[in-house]
Amino acid sequence: MINLDNIKHIYFLGIGGIGMSALARYFAANNYEVAGYDRNQSDICLSLEKASCSISYQDDLSTLPKSFLSPNSVLVVYTPAIPEDNFLLSFFKSNGFNLHKRSEVLGAITKDKQCLAISGTHGKTTISSLLTYILSDNGVDCSAFLGGISTDFKSNLKIGSLPITVVEADEFDRSFLQLYPNWALISSMDADHLDIYGTPEQLVESFHLFSQKVSDGNLIAKEGLDVKSKYNYALNSNTADFSALNIRVESGAYHFDIKHPQGVCNNVVTGLPGIHNVENAVAAFSMAYFQGLSPQGIVSSIASFSGVKRRFETHVVNKDHVYIDDYAHHPKEIEMAVCSARDLYPSKELTVVFQPHLFTRTRDFMDDFASALSAADRVLLLDIYPARELPIEGVNSQILLEKIKCKNKILCTKSQFPELIANTELLMTLGAGDIDSLIQSIIKHLQK
Repeated sequence: MINLDNIKHIYFLGIGGIGMSALARYFAANNYEVAGYDRNQSDICLSLEKASCSISYQDDLSTLPKSFLSPNSVLVVYTPAIPEDNFLLSFFKSNGFNLHKRSEVLGAITKDKQCLAISGTHGKTTISSLLTYILSDNGVDCSAFLGGISTDFKSNLKIGSLPITVVEADEFDRSFLQLYPNWALISSMDADHLDIYGTPEQLVESFHLFSQKVSDGNLIAKEGLDVKSKYNYALNSNTADFSALNIRVESGAYHFDIKHPQGVCNNVVTGLPGIHNVENAVAAFSMAYFQGLSPQGIVSSIASFSGVKRRFETHVVNKDHVYIDDYAHHPKEIEMAVCSARDLYPSKELTVVFQPHLFTRTRDFMDDFASALSAADRVLLLDIYPARELPIEGVNSQILLEKIKCKNKILCTKSQFPELIANTELLMTLGAGDIDSLIQSIIKHLQK
């Protein structure tokens, strides 16, 4: 078990990661001296620097502050995305420092609190952010560690006054098995992270192990998933405990009814685009319901929730252009994003810019990626973002491009933007790498 009694300094290897940065903000807010390393000077890193975190962008021992050279008072938090040959990681390991993965630290600081854990291969960031907003909006001043930047809280961290914490339970590297949930929700168990799990069956088994960690079996799962749960939720289901019924689009927003154990809430509204966000709203409703909130109070909060950065985030809407950015990096997520765009703008020609994330994921889902992208009118494909991986022979964007069936498709580089999208009616940028670095230049170009 992690003991923070003598810890005064916390160093983060990969501090710019979305999960790591939330922890860094938490410790900085609790008066620890926080420093870290990241290879990219991202917006997240710049915001951490403003929050008094010292960040180096060089893998060099000389960049370590002197106060972080003593193993007795320093906790080192690292992410599996940091390669084994990282010099700083090697230094900490060989000099007796107290090293722990991000997931272990998150588990330790939430263990003695009411932990509401949201898991699933898709949807968990939106559901956890919406649940946090619902609780807060109804007077439950909870804390939250989120996997995205909440538009309402303008952060991936919320620190509340009550011992209740909403946690995004990440299945990557089996991280969620370090948590101790009092309540948990599983939104999906589609195959992903096969570089870690090997087979889809092993991924499902990990979710089974996670479900067994939930106190008193207080688990909610999407109806149809291969996992035992006390309660379930769904779209258009007469058998689920919670379900969205009578779903329709009115004035650009989804309207629906929510069936719950006490009855039905009529004419629920969410401004979030896409049928998948109706499902996410039902999921968040179900978790909030079991925390004792009134159904009508939950419904009111769903209507005013603003969303999450890079989750179907609309940046430009004018008479000539619509531009939407989304974090989608799995075939199912791309499929949902494209379908949502088509539903909202059925008469516009859709151009998708996609940056594949990881060589292993591209290899494992090559045909599925091609099928999802083929639903666009035009595809601009970037090279694979490697993150923690080395190239794999026979796995590249050119091979993926050849499998995509739409006729208007090209392989391109980021340096070719924004000229490539000059005449687009409906544009989407998709991916989990550094494709977000294009957003501001695209916005400026399309607004001219």
